[in-house]
Amino acid sequence: MSRCLISKVEVQGFIERCMTGVGTKQHHARSLAEVLVEGDHRGHYSHGLNRMDMYVKDIQTGICAKDGEPVVEKESAATALVDGKNLLGPVVGNFCMNLAIKKAKEAGIGWVVAHGSNHYGIAGYYSMQALKENMIGMSFTNTSPLVVPTRGKDCTLGTNPISVAAPAKDGDSFVLDMATSAVALGKVELHERRGDTIPEGWGCDAQGKLTTDPKRVLSGGGLVPIGGSEATGGYKGYGLGMMVEVFCGILAGAQYSNHVRTWKVTDRVANLGQCFVAINPENFAPGFADRMSDLLSIQREMEPADPSCPVLAAGDPERMNMKKCEEMGGIPYHINVVNYMNECAKRVGVSPLLPCDNLISN
Repeated sequence: MSRCLISKVEVQGFIERCMTGVGTKQHHARSLAEVLVEGDHRGHYSHGLNRMDMYVKDIQTGICAKDGEPVVEKESAATALVDGKNLLGPVVGNFCMNLAIKKAKEAGIGWVVAHGSNHYGIAGYYSMQALKENMIGMSFTNTSPLVVPTRGKDCTLGTNPISVAAPAKDGDSFVLDMATSAVALGKVELHERRGDTIPEGWGCDAQGKLTTDPKRVLSGGGLVPIGGSEATGGYKGYGLGMMVEVFCGILAGAQYSNHVRTWKVTDRVANLGQCFVAINPENFAPGFADRMSDLLSIQREMEPADPSCPVLAAGDPERMNMKKCEEMGGIPYHINVVNYMNECAKRVGVSPLLPCDNLISN
């Protein structure tokens, strides 16, 4: 599989050029580029450069707004309701998380919800912003309905991710960033493209029965919640997905459940609901970071079941991926993704393109 090594700076500049090329404001383009590159840098390729064409199309068609800024509609010392004004998700996300952190500095906690938002990249990007202020951060979003509830047949919930980031000592941290579906849709699509079967517990067919055939999941079926079937605890993942919907679509007065537009069908505004929380540990028991470090080391330092696979904590696989990128001197992208995005850039008259000269075999 040929991969192409590209520096973070080059990818970020490229995404910014493509977005401004279709009329996005410079600082909005930068907000989007930063979150997409961070997704790739952390190893979540499904939420990075791979998605750029979707954002370009949203701006080109006018289904996503390029002018204006988010607006606070209602607030108290610790809370706010924000109208995202149908702007790019990362523009709304940064605005809300900054506001939540500001409130947490003053009130100990900030809880901000937004309606009128769009796809915002990886949820962890926002929760991790609180770490810079030694705070706990949380971020949630609803999404297009792709998940079939336990005992159901129709997709009525999104992959509705949860992210919680908590600071430990010396820059260490716990960073949970997970969908409430068993896997992301992209993983099922990838297996289908390769002609592979999928593991049981990823998705179901149009009758609501678990299947290992990715085609059945993609044509009339759907993803299943974390836990898979009812017998293996799928109703718990279903409950978590609903919880995210409570914090997002319901609390913010955005679209929710099967009222959210179908994935990749951009015939109407998304109006996603999102939730951003910052909590200042200083307002609680002293020694938070010390205990957090101890909690992490209890897990990481235990003897693993398999000596070649150490016990990790949430955020560790991403840290390892980032370290690998640093050692290689860039982010390795599949050559097909690079070529596809360069074609997308050519169509909107953008240059220079992504460089393809630094090939590595993988």
